[in-house]
Amino acid sequence: METIYLTYPHPYQVENLPETTAAIGFFDGIHKGHQKVIRTAVKQAQKKKMASAVITFSPHPSVILKRDQTVDVKYITPLPEKQELMRKLQVDRLYIITFNNELSALPPQQFIDHFIIGLNIKHVVAGFDFSFGYKGKGNMQNINQFSSGLFSSEAIDKVEEDDEKISSTKIRKLLNEGNMKKANTLLGRHLTVSGKVIDGAKRGRTIGYPTANLQIDKEALLPKTGVYAVKTYIQGDEKAWEGMANLGTNPTFTDDTDVSLEVHLLDFDADLYGKNLTIEWHQFIRDEEKYDDVNDLIKQIQEDEQTIRAIFQDPEK
Repeated sequence: METIYLTYPHPYQVENLPETTAAIGFFDGIHKGHQKVIRTAVKQAQKKKMASAVITFSPHPSVILKRDQTVDVKYITPLPEKQELMRKLQVDRLYIITFNNELSALPPQQFIDHFIIGLNIKHVVAGFDFSFGYKGKGNMQNINQFSSGLFSSEAIDKVEEDDEKISSTKIRKLLNEGNMKKANTLLGRHLTVSGKVIDGAKRGRTIGYPTANLQIDKEALLPKTGVYAVKTYIQGDEKAWEGMANLGTNPTFTDDTDVSLEVHLLDFDADLYGKNLTIEWHQFIRDEEKYDDVNDLIKQIQEDEQTIRAIFQDPEK
């Protein structure tokens, strides 16, 4: 998959680009609804013998549009993970358009002329509620007015779970509650976060549970703090290691308010320092607690380990 970063105006000439079927949207989370849009575009591209593409944006439009306030956006899928998921969905090209003030001011026709017709897009697939152009005046109901007959379009209806629309907003709420099972169901996959193992306080070694301290993308949306059952993938290795993750501030040992992510891999004994890990979130176990006696913490971690082992032996629990 080729990733192409674009700003307005972009330098590409339509005659130098392949005829393409493209899915367009922000696609944070790449949940079941997003996957339907993207898979539809990929299948249509194969059917039409065209290249497939996804057109997305960075940063989130709210960062630019809420001019009177500072917006700290956390993403369910930061760009590196979004790229990896697009690759798995067999997308040929990923166009990442810089969302800035100039882009937000483009009239719908100018947006279409430049980023659809100008990229040789012959068929556009988007969610039914996708909008484009200044103040979102362009949408999937009126998009044909701007096409000049040069491309066709297809709107994908909402995808529901338990009679409720699947949305990034709903998934964010579930993650904030620690409801990983439901969040993962709506995502159609397990939430993942990736990071490099960095130097930590090494307290885990002293209590029999060495942990890898991960440096996580600051823009990554993490679930509520607590202890989780996770699976861990070490870069370059397809094996999934079962383990327990602690997302929190380690209140037993420090008064620091910075949240860190540490993971202990079960039945694993090797140095992970400097390696890149991908954490797959499976189930919330408990809230983080402060213990006056370290032995009480050790006892609780031992109980957590047994709980997590049982979960992976019987995932339906």
